[in-house]
Amino acid sequence: MDTMEILKIVLPAILVLLTAYLLIDKLLRNEEKRRNFELRKDSQSIITPIRLRAYERLVLLLERTTPAVLMLNVIKSDMTNLELQTQLLAIIRREFAHNFSQQIYVSDEMWNYIRGAQESLLRLVNSCAVQCNPTNPATELAERIIQVYSSSEETPTELAIDKLKNEVSEYIGCR
Repeated sequence: MDTMEILKIVLPAILVLLTAYLLIDKLLRNEEKRRNFELRKDSQSIITPIRLRAYERLVLLLERTTPAVLMLNVIKSDMTNLELQTQLLAIIRREFAHNFSQQIYVSDEMWNYIRGAQESLLRLVNSCAVQCNPTNPATELAERIIQVYSSSEETPTELAIDKLKNEVSEYIGCR
């Protein structure tokens, strides 16, 4: 057998081998893409309800910590301004700490809005408390907080709720 005959046999074999390799490689890559897609689809069906519950909890957090709602739940007839301030700060911090883990389900930007709303509320309570006599009835501080809060055109809480609604709409594909 001379080299020409060997080349006539080996060259087609190499071409068949190369073609088979390329086809099998493409088939394996497509199969891997399909499996990845299925995994993402399955995980989305698990994650979506959890993420939507997190959005709901964060809206509840923001709503529960608005001054009007806080005052209805906290103020008692015999409270002083100092007692009300202490209670409000504790409740706001507790509510926020209770929902701290929800940040893993929202964007960093959204979490910053929520944290900003809470920090703004804490500052509001403290700045209004400074303007009131600590031993006066708590209604004085409550009125001041609600008055200052409602005088804002768009409060940080309203802004955070709007951003939260937008993020949910984008997530579920409504916008």
